[in-house]
Amino acid sequence: MNPKVDSYFIDGCMRCPLGGTPECKVHNWDDELEKLREIVLATDLTEELKWKVPCYTYDGNNVSILSALKDKAVFSFFKGVLMKDPHNILKKPGPNSRYDRQIEFTDIAQVNELESVIKDYIAEAIEIEKQGLQVETNDDDLDYPAELVEKFDDDPVFKSAFEALTPGRQRGYVIHFSGAKQSSTRTRRIEKAIPQIFEGKGMYD
Repeated sequence: MNPKVDSYFIDGCMRCPLGGTPECKVHNWDDELEKLREIVLATDLTEELKWKVPCYTYDGNNVSILSALKDKAVFSFFKGVLMKDPHNILKKPGPNSRYDRQIEFTDIAQVNELESVIKDYIAEAIEIEKQGLQVETNDDDLDYPAELVEKFDDDPVFKSAFEALTPGRQRGYVIHFSGAKQSSTRTRRIEKAIPQIFEGKGMYD
């Protein structure tokens, strides 16, 4: 257990004005998140605080992340695309997600029911790291539009919120922003997406 992570369960990620208040979305899922944390801490993963949310690593490599959305608690695997998923519970965070996969929870009963399965999935994710397996990245990385880079420079808090999104959610937004031909339209799309980004949501959540 990492004391630095305790602040997340008490105050939330603090990326939106609701952080530190009872209305923070983390508190919609106190029981679920605490149980998931308990499950992970019983494994060989190391608990860290990254992007202001609980992140679990093996030998310094990111393996999984715990987060809260308004309508669900989420346990994500960074290399989920490489996992076998025999129980068919891993979901893409969004249609543009390439690597990460997540298990979604809407009540504590689901967490309790899947406890042994979650541990098995974590064991598989650790084995992926032990074997040094990497996700194939044949396609070119997306370039951030200039309007988004400018927004990052103007608003570091927004930049932190965007970088805390899963890679698939980030990719979805970049595709959406870049799809506009005119700079003014790209700017409007970014401004319109800001509240949803601060909530940790992707384009299609």
